Amino acid sequence: MAKLGPENVLKIVKDKKVKFIKIWFVDILGQLKSFSITDKELEGAFSEGMGFDGSSVEGFARIFESDLVAVPDASTFRILPWRPQEDSVARMFCDILNPDQTHYEGDTRYILKRNLAEAKKLGYTFFVGPELEYFYFKSDKLPEIIDQGGYFDFLPLDLGHDLRRNTMLTLEKMGIQVEYAHHEVAPSQHEIDLRYAEALEMADTVMTYKVVVKQVAWEKGVYASFMPKPLFGVNGSGMHCHQSLVKGGRNAFFDTKEEFHLSKTAKAYIAGVFKHVKEFTSVTNQWVNSYKRLVPGYEAPVYIAWARRNRSALIRVPMYKPGKEMATRIELRFPDPACNPYLAFSVMLAAGLEGIRNNYPLPKPVERDIFEIDEKEREEAGIDTLPGSLLEAIELTKKSKLVKKALGDHVFEKFIENKEIEWDRYRIQVTGYELDKYLPVL
Repeated sequence: MAKLGPENVLKIVKDKKVKFIKIWFVDILGQLKSFSITDKELEGAFSEGMGFDGSSVEGFARIFESDLVAVPDASTFRILPWRPQEDSVARMFCDILNPDQTHYEGDTRYILKRNLAEAKKLGYTFFVGPELEYFYFKSDKLPEIIDQGGYFDFLPLDLGHDLRRNTMLTLEKMGIQVEYAHHEVAPSQHEIDLRYAEALEMADTVMTYKVVVKQVAWEKGVYASFMPKPLFGVNGSGMHCHQSLVKGGRNAFFDTKEEFHLSKTAKAYIAGVFKHVKEFTSVTNQWVNSYKRLVPGYEAPVYIAWARRNRSALIRVPMYKPGKEMATRIELRFPDPACNPYLAFSVMLAAGLEGIRNNYPLPKPVERDIFEIDEKEREEAGIDTLPGSLLEAIELTKKSKLVKKALGDHVFEKFIENKEIEWDRYRIQVTGYELDKYLPVL
């Protein structure tokens, strides 16, 4: 799809009789925020922006500095296919500015733009292709499943099959390319994979994808959840992130002369992720519930290692296929789909670029099933683990110069403050597990 500018959008709105335009942005926790304007306000929105009070948005301005301006990004204009054809509705993501027209430091979309600019200084364009898993439940009250399927199962009479199909069709109507869809490992768990794209476009797409998945489910009376671990005893939902750097139109991760056809740039990038991964885990896995998924035995990788075939490793490098040089990439397997994609992509990139700048050495790949290696052997092999809880992850993030630089002071401080509050609220809860186990005997 050709890149749209304000004049193109104004013409489409007139020709297609679009009546309402939703202005979308995302708070620091990755929650989508929206307000609507009519077609008559659109030209002014492009030229001057739309003022709003940011004091009630998580991680945004304090009350005494609350005035902010939302400026729509015309290139993100899309008509929402599920809305009425007459007086139809479209959406655009926006950039958040201060009243003096400077970029607002709490705008997570701007945070990603700033990190992409750092990559551009080195000549790189950052591409991402995420695989987002999710569950369908009968409601948002209890995680009651709608099917008993497993990995790649074909259930022709299953509601989930139709929901996936309708979701793919809706995404394609919005110009979002889908690679494939399938049933995942756990009952009622599904996955639709997106075609890789430049990181800013992909972050916008991830937010749109979540809306579409939930909207299509809602229309059929079903609830779609991106909660990392909603069910005990089965796999949780991840967001495996395939990523690569392109330089001068060529894949900077590919080198025919290097082992595994993996360039020195790619190896240094992986090494950068390795060195800093524990520092940024709180950003890619930002909820208390995220760490209920990051445990051995349920396919979520917790061991900091890389491999080509080994899916128990934190990073997998898909094997090279002749003639597919541009497909050479790394797959970061531990993030979950409940993160803020703008911040998650930012910290991944920042860590990788730090490895490239400093030429970090890359450890040897681990092709054994790490889940089967005992603790002593893992220690001898130097295989470290991810943080085991949100508290542990946040404590590591607080000490990270890299994450602070990637997110900027404002978002860094607000994010940590929010996560510490979440942990404090979580740790005082009395759970059903505790009552069942302790009340009868203590």
